[in-house]
Amino acid sequence: MTKDNVKPAIIGKDGRTSAIERCLRESVRVKRPPVTLSDWKCEPPERARETVLRRAREENPDFVIIGPEEPLKEGIVDDLQGELGIPCIGPTKSLARLESSKAFTRELLSEHRISGNVEYQVFRNLDGVEKYLKKLGDYVVKPDGLTGGKGVKLSDAHLFSIQDALNYCQELFRQKHDAVVIEEKLQGEEFSLQSFCDGTHVSHMVVVQDHKRAWEGDTGPNTGGMGSYSCENHSLPFLLPCHIEEAGAINEAVARALFNKTREKYKGILYGGFMVTRGGIRVLEYNARFGDPETLNVLSLLKTDFVDICEAIIEEKLDKLPIVFERKATVCKYIVPDGYPENPVKGERIDLSKVPEESEKLRIYHAAVEKKGREFYLSGSRAVAFVGIGKNLDEAQATAEEAAVTVNGPVFHRRDIGTHELIQHRIEHMRALQAKEGTKTFVD
Repeated sequence: MTKDNVKPAIIGKDGRTSAIERCLRESVRVKRPPVTLSDWKCEPPERARETVLRRAREENPDFVIIGPEEPLKEGIVDDLQGELGIPCIGPTKSLARLESSKAFTRELLSEHRISGNVEYQVFRNLDGVEKYLKKLGDYVVKPDGLTGGKGVKLSDAHLFSIQDALNYCQELFRQKHDAVVIEEKLQGEEFSLQSFCDGTHVSHMVVVQDHKRAWEGDTGPNTGGMGSYSCENHSLPFLLPCHIEEAGAINEAVARALFNKTREKYKGILYGGFMVTRGGIRVLEYNARFGDPETLNVLSLLKTDFVDICEAIIEEKLDKLPIVFERKATVCKYIVPDGYPENPVKGERIDLSKVPEESEKLRIYHAAVEKKGREFYLSGSRAVAFVGIGKNLDEAQATAEEAAVTVNGPVFHRRDIGTHELIQHRIEHMRALQAKEGTKTFVD
């Protein structure tokens, strides 16, 4: 594929794919805007699959990047590569079980003795559920399937009794989930480490912390992610270098385990969700594609030509390509509709006329908004993301916040993401856990 006029294509339409598209447009090897084969939102899966294949035949792209998880679960990579011979940045249906089946992932970690696994049990009916919930005391209930980051429920946060948990499990089975995974509830701080993977080699991105809860102070329902931040030293205030190294080693071990189990090479993005606990690093989940919002942070810092990275993934040459991220801090804040995530406003106009121009310090990514003429309308999910970039978190946070407050309409955002107060709360949380264990688990 080594040529100067590369023709990439994308599947998906959200903040994440806006960031991907920007990186492709900025490549010196791309001469015209990337093609979107389908947003994979407005049609049933089978119809969306037909649209992708028809458009791919018409456009004949050099490769396709799959943004969201649903097309991966439906096997669109198998179709594009098997039927049309078009390389993809994204795993096959079998490999995408890493995200689409939480049971598959937990069992993969167990079978291959990969560090960071938690105590868990997979249930395919309610038999034994109550007994296991009582054994754990504190627990997490996860549906074995895709839920857009909103299906996980924790004891004392969403489930306040054993009966609540049983009712939720019963609801998940009624929704036709094949299984329910029940895990021990961990105490610690979460972080994400995404890695490029060519099936043999793994190259890590910058660690990021996401904010799942809808409201300030980490309260309210779970969302797809209200925003995220990364630091100029490419660590996080509560992490030690050994924590990042261990998370990277786990991602590498998972890539090897997937090949050993399936005999297929994972080509795409390995996204590990981790928690640093007083007992060390634990795996919370895996995603089989770029994260949203974390990708908006890391791709805003990427200095290496993104097409070169995609080519290295396809040709299994990641080990030959140095991948560089700028040494700056980033803060991402999503503007979301009132009522999000449970009952979001749709079809209402938002005013972006006072939003500042993009610059070296500010990136703007449109997501779930529809443009009609010069006006923008909410379509029911995270609408617009502002990424502040600065020499430190204070500077990046101020830039993101100054932009976010200029949006007018029935929307809200989390003002506390990236602030000194919230990050200090994270550090104090780790200090408290450290005091219980008597070991150092965070950076002073």
